[in-house]
Amino acid sequence: MNATEKLFPPVPEWQPDFSPSNEALLEMMVFYTNNQKDLVQFRHGTIVIVPDGLNPEEAHEFALKVISDIYHFHPDMNPTPMKDGNLVVQYNHPAFNIVIDEFIEGHMGKIQKHHLKGLATDEVLITPSGNNVFDEVGMKALYGRAFMFMDAQNPEIINLHRH
Repeated sequence: MNATEKLFPPVPEWQPDFSPSNEALLEMMVFYTNNQKDLVQFRHGTIVIVPDGLNPEEAHEFALKVISDIYHFHPDMNPTPMKDGNLVVQYNHPAFNIVIDEFIEGHMGKIQKHHLKGLATDEVLITPSGNNVFDEVGMKALYGRAFMFMDAQNPEIINLHRH
């Protein structure tokens, strides 16, 4: 690819190599949904809420479509700080990434150093502090969203949790 060609869909350069266990991420999502939802989890931790009653194949197909729709449309994100200090990054479809505060405490320096690599190609996010200027919540959100991109580019389902 030459310099004038654009990668589509746009993706961030950053692929963090540190994350909490998938078990911990799933446990948090089960807690946040009061164990009232069926969940499909991808290898890099992205979790999709699937409709009740789907057989495993249908649940997987639904989750794959959700992550594809986010990836191929626009990965709008809404970072939501939780009462427990964690951050839930949600999208315009029922998919989520969780940033576990206790885990990232020891990694904040890396997040601060690399968070701008979490922007997709040519992406500009307008924040109260300015274009592509992020506070700690914004940095954590870009970190969490990076895993959605990783899962969307190479989707591998690792878990189907039934409520």
